[in-house]
Amino acid sequence: MSINSSSISQFLLLPFADTRELQLLHFCLFLGIYLAALLGNGLIIITIACDHHLHTPMYFFLLNLSVLDLGCISTTVPKSMANSLWDTRAISYTGCVAKLFFFVLLIVTEFCLLTVMAYDRYFAICHPLHYGTLLGSRACVHMAAAAWASGFLCAVLHTANTFSLPLCHGNAVDQFFCEIPQILKLSCSDTYLREIGVIVVSACLDFGCFVFIVVSYVQIFRAVLGLPLEQGRHKAFSTFLPHLAVDSLFLSTGLIAYLKPLSIFSQFLDLLLMQNINRGEDHLFKFFHSKTQDFYNKLDFS
Repeated sequence: MSINSSSISQFLLLPFADTRELQLLHFCLFLGIYLAALLGNGLIIITIACDHHLHTPMYFFLLNLSVLDLGCISTTVPKSMANSLWDTRAISYTGCVAKLFFFVLLIVTEFCLLTVMAYDRYFAICHPLHYGTLLGSRACVHMAAAAWASGFLCAVLHTANTFSLPLCHGNAVDQFFCEIPQILKLSCSDTYLREIGVIVVSACLDFGCFVFIVVSYVQIFRAVLGLPLEQGRHKAFSTFLPHLAVDSLFLSTGLIAYLKPLSIFSQFLDLLLMQNINRGEDHLFKFFHSKTQDFYNKLDFS
C-alpha cells in the first residue's frame, strides 16, 4: 500500500546506540568534534578574509571549501547530537527534506570546487606565466559561482524527485541522517526509477569531474618531474600534494561508504531490489565521510 509523502509528519532515524550511557558518550564525542570544526573553519575564514596577502585564487577557493565544510558538518551532526541527548529518533518531514537538500548541495559543490582547485593547481604549475591572466579575481568568482550553482541544481533535482515519490515501507530511515538511498528504500518499487535516472546522470557528471582531476594531476606530475632543480620540484610538490591528498580522501571515503560491497554492480542491484541488509559499518563510513574531510582540509592547507 502506498503512502503519500504529505501524510508523513516525521521520519525515524537510526540511533547510534541503544543504551543511555553510550548515547551520552556519543553526544560528548561529537560535541567536541563539532566545536573543533567550528573553531578550525572559523579561524581559516577569518584569517583569509582579514589578511590581504592571502587574497589569491588558492586561498579564495580554500575559503569556499571551509564554508562548505562548516555547512556540511552543521547539516548532520547537531541533529544527531540532539537525538542522542534527548533519547529520540524523530526528525520532522520538513527537517528531513531540508537536511537532504543542503547535504546534496554541499557535497556536490565541494566536489565541483575540488575540481576547480585541480584546474587552479594545473595552471599555477604548468602555465605559471599565464596564471595571473587566466585566473584573475573575476574568473575565480565565476568558477566558484558555477560550483555552487551546480550543487544547487543537483540538490533541487534530487530533493524534488526523492520526496515526490509515494512511500510503501513506513518512515524508519536506516541511517543516522536523511540521505537519498535510504529514502528510496521506503518508496514503492515501481516509482523510484526516475530518481535512479537522475542519480545515473549525476554519477556520469561526477565521473567527468574525476577524470578531469586525474588528467590535471597527471599533467602536473609530468611538469614537476621535468623541472631541472631539486628545490624547484620540492616547492612544486608542496603546492599541490596537500590538495591531492584532500581529493584522494574525499573520493576514497565516498567510494568505501557508497560502493560497499566492492562490486559496484552488486551494490546497484541491492538498491534496485530494495534488499534489507545489515551494514552497520557502512553507516559509520557514510556518516564520517562528511566529517573527516574537514580535518584533512585543515591539516593540509593551514
